[in-house]
Amino acid sequence: MAGGSRDPLVVGRVIGDVLEPFECSIPMRVTYSNRDVSNGCEFKPSQVVNQPRINIGGDDLRNFYTLIAVDPDAPSPSDPNLREYLHWLVTDIPATTGPSFGHEVVTYESPRPMMGIHRIVFVLFRQLGRETVYAPGWRQNFNTKEFAELYNLGLPVAAVYFNIQRESGSGGRRLY
Repeated sequence: MAGGSRDPLVVGRVIGDVLEPFECSIPMRVTYSNRDVSNGCEFKPSQVVNQPRINIGGDDLRNFYTLIAVDPDAPSPSDPNLREYLHWLVTDIPATTGPSFGHEVVTYESPRPMMGIHRIVFVLFRQLGRETVYAPGWRQNFNTKEFAELYNLGLPVAAVYFNIQRESGSGGRRLY
């Protein structure tokens, strides 16, 4: 349902800002402390301090995947001049497993947005083979589409995103 108007990745402008339209072909489950990430759900920075558990489907262990997590709204949605900010990059993940079985190329950095609501997008690509994907030079201004093109990753096989914004300090009004 890649092109469908009800596709949450289209509605959330993940398709367009980060990815080309694609068909999801591999199940991917992203979980923070036993809470599943579903498209457009909200997390607080305190809930995403530690890297999530990710389960990748598929049935052929000879297939390897690259997982990318980016923030297309850095430093702020109104002026995303660091788009995309790379939060995590893991390569050589065998099908049916997760990132702990792969090669962590860029370590997980927990999202800490300062302004506005940010989207954090997890994208999964199927690799042509093992050890065919390498680290970018830096986290800011990462480009998922160009990265996929550079390493012949083709279109994604799965993606999911959540929304996150800065936590208010006390939760109440400040009284001076």
